[in-house]
Amino acid sequence: MLIVFLKGLIVGLGASIPLGPVGVLCIQKTLSKGRLAGFITGLGASISDLIYSALSLLGLFLIDNFIEKNKAIVLLIGGVVIILIGIKVYLTNPVKSIRQKNKSGRPLKDLAESLAITLTNPGSIFLIFAMLAAVRLDISSYSPEEASTVVRIVLVAIFLGSALWWFSLSTLVNIFRKRFRLRQLITINKIAGILIIVLGVISMGEGLIKLVLN
Repeated sequence: MLIVFLKGLIVGLGASIPLGPVGVLCIQKTLSKGRLAGFITGLGASISDLIYSALSLLGLFLIDNFIEKNKAIVLLIGGVVIILIGIKVYLTNPVKSIRQKNKSGRPLKDLAESLAITLTNPGSIFLIFAMLAAVRLDISSYSPEEASTVVRIVLVAIFLGSALWWFSLSTLVNIFRKRFRLRQLITINKIAGILIIVLGVISMGEGLIKLVLN
């Protein structure tokens, strides 16, 4: 179960690290209103990731037999999807997404704002679904009772992985707020893009190996 938990953490972190609109918003809130506001803003995205992860796990469960019989193809396609998303993240300039925000506001408003932004971004569910396939979460290898436990563990791990990222980001920005420059977002985004591309390449490589061996 520890391996399952670690896989969930990887998916949660991988889905959150790319600095999309919520990432920029989290940094803005941290700079203007403090660490708590930035963290709560990120939690909105964590809740959205949890919802999309539940839907993705349901999808994996429903097509589990297909995935089991076509692992190589699934890994290849999933790898391509992850690589394309990684390239998009790498080439995106998050600074252009920045808009000045009002410094007033309430935590629930910040949470609702980021939740709405993430839920209306269809790319999130594709990334989560592809990453769940890439980490090879094999639900079919467990009994129905165990599978239910595994799903709960994965969802908790994904949420914790996502929340851990937003806590780390808001804390670091808050610590270095006097030295922080928005241009540094570009470097962070490029690193995130490279990491996602690497995950995609690993998935594709494993798929190719399976195709050759079979």
